[in-house]
Amino acid sequence: MEAVAISSSVHAKQVSLENLQHNSHLTDEEKIAEVSRQFEAVLLRQILQEARKSVIHSSLSESSSNTKMYDDLITTQMAESISSSRHFGLAASLEKQLGHQVLPKSKTDFKK
Repeated sequence: MEAVAISSSVHAKQVSLENLQHNSHLTDEEKIAEVSRQFEAVLLRQILQEARKSVIHSSLSESSSNTKMYDDLITTQMAESISSSRHFGLAASLEKQLGHQVLPKSKTDFKK
């Protein structure tokens, strides 16, 4: 019987921000990309929360703590979805800048 190696691939998105730096399964480029994406998601969350404040509330809808909790969950999910799509562009710019500052010169040369 032949033993088959199990591939244990780790994606940066699966690692918490606190554990990202010390994870040896991820490359520096993956770590920088995920930190940039998470920063973009936080910023998007704040933008979306501020935008939702201007929505006119109806007297017909409930204003309970459950409704506010679901609104926060929706806002968080929207921010994560936009950030994960990589179409907003802030994470890509931040990733490029961090790459130039953090990574050795030889690793950033090929990305130009």
